[in-house]
Amino acid sequence: MSELNELFQSVASGEISPEGAIAKLQNLNFESRKFEPVDDFAKIDHHRTERTGFPEVVFGLGKTPDQIIAIMQVMYAQSGMAIATKISPNVYNQIQSALPDQKYSAIAQICYLGKIESTHTGKITIISAGTADLPIAEEAALTGELCGFDVVRLWDVGVAGIHRLWQHQHLLTAADVLIVVAGMEGALPSVVAGLVSCPVIAVPTSIGYGANFNGIAPLLTMLNSCATGIGVVNIDNGFGAAILAGKILKLSHKSID
Repeated sequence: MSELNELFQSVASGEISPEGAIAKLQNLNFESRKFEPVDDFAKIDHHRTERTGFPEVVFGLGKTPDQIIAIMQVMYAQSGMAIATKISPNVYNQIQSALPDQKYSAIAQICYLGKIESTHTGKITIISAGTADLPIAEEAALTGELCGFDVVRLWDVGVAGIHRLWQHQHLLTAADVLIVVAGMEGALPSVVAGLVSCPVIAVPTSIGYGANFNGIAPLLTMLNSCATGIGVVNIDNGFGAAILAGKILKLSHKSID
């Protein structure tokens, strides 16, 4: 925010015109040396938090350990927080020595530098249909916490034993936004959406037998749900579901304020 303050002061003092300030805003945070690309393979968007409310996050798949290390070091030096998703245990072992202060969740396959702090109003409740869906559900849960939200976890309450869900009706009622993670046929979000008044974000997983088609079957089930108030993200995208939930909460509480 210091760059913005300096720019506003320059406009107030007459050093720069309003038109000139608008031109500079288009490239703010990309002009100074500290925002130069990382080697020749990455350009870190430090301005993303100011634009969207959420920081840039490293998508680990397809990147080498050295690239992940370099990007996270620059991000942490700038903001005090660096997050990387889809980090396998093998990759984590390769980057651990270079980032000794990082924390790692093998289930969520997320590694991060910095502290988890609750900074936003609102509660994200995350439900998983089965134990096999936990990696994606926990990716959503940890992402939500790293973005500053309180998270409630409710695991293994799928439709094959739907009575397991009924005893947690109080958690469903208390939720501000729900993320429902399911594989196989993906019926759980429809059941949940028929019980609650809050938004439901459905996450299909690639867990299932052959006709599950690596998540296509639950994806289509969720898209074709007859229950209302459901939004669907892509297969295995727990991270995206958490960011969407966070934006819903921030917008709802902004309108209240």
